Amino acid sequence: MALGAAALLSTVLSATWPVQAQTPIVIKFSHVVAADTPKGRAAEFFAKRAGELTKGRVKVEVYPNSQLYKDKEEMEALQLGSVQMLAPSLSKFAPLGVKEFEAFDLPFIFDNYQELHQVTQGAVGKAMLAKLEPKGITGLAFWDNGFKSFSSNKPMHKVEDYKGLKMRIQSSKVLDAQMRAIGVVPQVMAFSEVYQALQTGVVDGTENPHSNLYTQKMHEVQKHLTVTDHGYLGYAVVVNKKFWDGLPVDVHKALDQAMTEATKVANDHARQLNEEALAKVKASGKTEIYTPTPAERLALKKAMAPVHKQMESRIGAETLQAIYKETGFDASKL
Repeated sequence: MALGAAALLSTVLSATWPVQAQTPIVIKFSHVVAADTPKGRAAEFFAKRAGELTKGRVKVEVYPNSQLYKDKEEMEALQLGSVQMLAPSLSKFAPLGVKEFEAFDLPFIFDNYQELHQVTQGAVGKAMLAKLEPKGITGLAFWDNGFKSFSSNKPMHKVEDYKGLKMRIQSSKVLDAQMRAIGVVPQVMAFSEVYQALQTGVVDGTENPHSNLYTQKMHEVQKHLTVTDHGYLGYAVVVNKKFWDGLPVDVHKALDQAMTEATKVANDHARQLNEEALAKVKASGKTEIYTPTPAERLALKKAMAPVHKQMESRIGAETLQAIYKETGFDASKL
């Protein structure tokens, strides 16, 4: 009887063991923007595909809109292992000592998505992501948000119209220099605090891709939007290196495929959602939209061009020359 009970117990344990062994690997993916943005949609897509491709072995939990951490907190949380995955804007890597990423903040460094993707999806982008490894971070991909426009409560047609405006920026020495080049007073502020700051007049305006402007309802408290495409806002999808290195090889392979697919989703949605957001801002009637003439845009480009030289020693001449080689940018020809 005892032997029968032991055999029965052994059978039960062997039957339940595979279930216990299949406890999913949880990846907490934190970000600071709305779910209905290029980054938000791509994060959800990645979570879905990660589950499918690993047959449930990986569960990605997505936390949008600063639910877990704000701009200034999330990178430390990643390094400590409190979250496993982030997609911070590229300027967030400079405070870690990887200043090469600030090249993406330079004004007018990319004229279009083709130039941009030659960098982010090529050897230059791969080399930049590799620089995060010593910081305990593994870079997986670059995701687009889009090109930025200026918004404020006064018209901005000519370079002199920007003088004296208080504008919110991300924490970035390059963005600070960009703003000062046209007489703007830059104000560093967390993304989650911008709407209230615009509403109360703490700042006069800001710069954003149209999808961020619309989903955060900033157009409701901004009377003017000038479509300048003067700068790029993008993200690097990163994971905690120790966590990533500890994953099984087959899980790695599946997650790499999910990330490749999610990157296409992110970049396709970036274009689509920014176009749709601009149309919605226009339809709201709350914000007057202005598109600069070619001469006005060139004047803005010339006014900001010296920032490239100013930041060369900070970002690194080698990195800038590698990017210029891909894009054809030449400040001396402006």
